[in-house]
Amino acid sequence: MTAPLAKPMADLHRQAITLINRSEFVQAHAPLVEVIKQVPDHADSYFLLGVINLALGQVQKASKLVEKALALDNVPEYQAQLAKIYALLGNMQGALKIVEGAPSAFVEQALVADTFGVALSRIGRHQQALEYFNRAITLDNRQPNFYYNYAMALKFVGDFIGAERAFEQAIELKPDYHQAHYALAELAEVDGQQSRIERLTEMLATQELVKSSAKANPDQQLYLSMALAKECHAFGQYQAAFNAMATGKAAKRAQINYQISDDLVVFDHIEKLAEQFHHQQIDGHPSSEPIFILGMPRSGTTLVDRILSNHSDVESAGELQDFGMAVKELTKTDSNKVLDLDTLTEAYRLDGYKLGQHYLQKTRVLTGQRKHFIDKLPFNFFYLDLIRRCLPNAKVICLLRDPLDTCLGNFRQLFSTTNPYYCYSYDILETGRFYAGFYHWLNFYQRHLQRLASSNNHFKLLNYQDLVNNPEKEIKQLLSFCQLPFEQKCLHIEQNDAPVATASKVQVRSPINQKSVGRWRHYRKQLTSLMELLGELDVPFSQEL
Repeated sequence: MTAPLAKPMADLHRQAITLINRSEFVQAHAPLVEVIKQVPDHADSYFLLGVINLALGQVQKASKLVEKALALDNVPEYQAQLAKIYALLGNMQGALKIVEGAPSAFVEQALVADTFGVALSRIGRHQQALEYFNRAITLDNRQPNFYYNYAMALKFVGDFIGAERAFEQAIELKPDYHQAHYALAELAEVDGQQSRIERLTEMLATQELVKSSAKANPDQQLYLSMALAKECHAFGQYQAAFNAMATGKAAKRAQINYQISDDLVVFDHIEKLAEQFHHQQIDGHPSSEPIFILGMPRSGTTLVDRILSNHSDVESAGELQDFGMAVKELTKTDSNKVLDLDTLTEAYRLDGYKLGQHYLQKTRVLTGQRKHFIDKLPFNFFYLDLIRRCLPNAKVICLLRDPLDTCLGNFRQLFSTTNPYYCYSYDILETGRFYAGFYHWLNFYQRHLQRLASSNNHFKLLNYQDLVNNPEKEIKQLLSFCQLPFEQKCLHIEQNDAPVATASKVQVRSPINQKSVGRWRHYRKQLTSLMELLGELDVPFSQEL
């Protein structure tokens, strides 16, 4: 146990806690360092330094500091925070090991229970996370974020009524909880309540009044605007919906340092690498376990995941970051990005077998229970050729959806504001340019495969419209491609009760349908510039596709 601090050090410790509670993380660092200089085994100071580094995005350093704190003092709060950090790092096995040692019924602190729940949610264990979120609320029912986290887990497992109730409880406790307003709006097509439009409109009017003040929250307008857009769309108010999303996203776009050219350079680079190394003899890992489902976000990847994961031989591992992380870990490039030109170049010099083996090892905490597992991270399309090289027996399914529906779907969606992959989605024309980069890379890759006869059974391009228009035919062909025997339940995704944490978590609880096909037509006038751009970039759309 940590010994009590002498008064001067205790004062510094309290000062640091006060600063952290005010989100003044940089200022909180010095007093904690001073405490450790005087009391080298003070566990809580190491823990708080870990909290600071986590808040500043230095997750690896945070991990080391909290591990040090736990080595000095086995405190439940430290355990929960380390489980959360491990989940952020993709160390699922480490996170689960910590959680297993702290059953929800024995957790006595509400914040600790909630943090364990967050860790479990981050690794896709939403049903298990509900136990900890429920425990947190039982211990303290006045914290809006506890209800929010509980509601999100309920939404992921398909309990939309329970989720709506919990979101409203969070909003009752914190009326300006913009994340809760947006998450609630995602349920608009399920329950559609006109009163929420009025509430959001009033909140945005208030937001305009404080926009230039010290109280302004940069992300609040984005979340509330996108929430209003979803509510308006559910009631057929399409002009109002587009105006709301355009206003919210333009405000966010002005705050970020992003150039669409940076993404387009990556598309060009992977084409050059595939061309440069296509003669190289490689020996990848022989495993046929992985089934990669990829494509542009909002193109039907979750739908296909639900179809295949309903098969008795297939389990869904969700949107894994493991392939990109495996590439980064083995290339050991200096950049702080997972996906960059140097890392991609060095990846082609890796031993294909070792890369495939490393990827499989990283997935093991979630896989290995069935013959095949699904990795459905959409942006794995950047690694198409590398996947072929290191896992030649894996199946890769790429979704292609009408460009207008896809671009609109990306623009209508509020993705993670901290994930650099989605920066293109704050502007409809930048979304169109990104789609064009994806589309032309895909066409190049298909031509590339024609020169590689041994790869003919590796890759399948699946058209979303064909799938929803003729599901039985397309699903039978899909199962045949994956070398899976036909099972009738694959036709009924509404019977798949596994959690869903993607943007399609509401839609895929229904039978396969055509509701989303041609949605862009509601916004025909607003998409004129996008259509002109796609024409200039040689991307066919709509009936021309």
